Parts: sequence; structure tokens; C-alpha cells
Amino acid sequence: MIILKSSNEIELMRQAGRIVAGAHQAVRKAIRPGVTTEELDKIAEDYILSHDGVPAFKGYAGFPATICASVNEEVIHGIPGKKVLKEGDIISVDIGAFYKGYCGDAAKTHPVGEISPKATELIEVTRESFYEGLKYARTGYRLSDISHAIQSYVEAKGFSVVRAFVGHGIGQSMHEDPQIPNFGKPGKGPRLRPGMTLAIEPMVNEGTVDVEIMSDGWTTLTKDRRLSAHYEHTIAITEGEPDILTLEELLL
Repeated sequence: MIILKSSNEIELMRQAGRIVAGAHQAVRKAIRPGVTTEELDKIAEDYILSHDGVPAFKGYAGFPATICASVNEEVIHGIPGKKVLKEGDIISVDIGAFYKGYCGDAAKTHPVGEISPKATELIEVTRESFYEGLKYARTGYRLSDISHAIQSYVEAKGFSVVRAFVGHGIGQSMHEDPQIPNFGKPGKGPRLRPGMTLAIEPMVNEGTVDVEIMSDGWTTLTKDRRLSAHYEHTIAITEGEPDILTLEELLL
């Protein structure tokens, strides 16, 4: 069941989104060669807690950390630890936070120092694919119109979209209906309506779509060990333009 949110609920989600955006900003400023993913995790957790938020990921189904920190061929759900970032790496950071019972969720992929032209292109295509999908996040379109736009853009650029994991509805729970694939034919699924709140999150691989989960039960890698990138925002469907609730611009 898709839960429509009131304007007051969306404002609480916007507050949660501001906390998520601020945590992303703090982490981004700290990313450089020599930093560990564990250090980035502490920065995010300290930020969230100091702004009256609650980390959404920590303890979720047993996940042990505040952020997911996925480096290079790690697609999603990388567990922060002693891994040291080095020049030329890329790192996908996924952060979620609750504020007064409502959740915000966003992910971004960052360069570590100077990176290859291909890695730069992968990050940019992943980000742009989100905005291609966002064009269809409007009242009257169907859910798969977003999915199709993301897939079409990514594949036209020579990359592939992950199919084993998808975006999701969000609100008082981090994961609500509906699921939002990043692939598929247009014109399918529920019609979009004002009050729907969605976490749209393209996960894009340099090579094959195939992934595998490591023995820790979380860290997901590309099967061919080529690079992967991730980009996500929490949005609300309105009568007009989609409302992005996790933008760093909200901090200004």
C-alpha cells in the first residue's frame, strides 16, 4: 500500500532531508586519500545526532554503521571500517536519518583525489540519470516512466543499471511501497499522485549488471569487479514540479 503524506508530514521529511544533506556535506569535505571509511562514518553519525536526528541505517536488519561506504567495485551497502581511501578511488556514500519519526535518504558518489576520465563519466552519468528520471516524477505519469527514463539514459551512455536492487517509497519507515526499479518499460505501475514520497536511486555499473553479495551479508560488488556509482534523493510528488527533500541547497 502506498502511503500518501500530508503537507505537514512532508515538512517533517524535509527536516530529515536537511539533516541528511548536512551529513553528506560534512562527509564530502572529509573525503581525501588517507581517510578511512570508519572516520567518515563517525563524521556522519556525529552530525546527525548533533542535529536531533537518528541514524536510519544503524541497526537496520543488523547493519552496524551509520553510513554505507562503497568503494570502487562495491555497488552498495559497504560497511565502514579500516579501509583507507587512496588517490583514484571513487566512494559511494549512502546516508539516512529520522527526524521526529520521518525519514530522509540520499546517496552520492565522490572522487578521491584525481580519478580516471571513465570514473568521472560514470559518476556524472549516474547523477544525470536521476534527473532524467525526475522529469517523469510528476502527477499523472506512471511509476515505470521514471524507471524507463533512467535505464534509457544510462544505456545510451554505454553503462548498465543494477537490477538486483531498486529505489523505494519512504516516510515513517525507510522502506515503504512502492519499489522503484531503475529499468523497465514505460507506462506501467501506479499513477503518481501528490503526497507520494519516493527515494529514487540509480545504481550504475561500468560493466555488467550482475552483482554478488559478500560473506558479510551486506557488501555488494559488481560481478566483473568494474566500477559502480550510486545517486539518490528523497522526493515528494506535488501538483507541479517534484520536490527534492534532500538537496544540500536546503542548508542555505
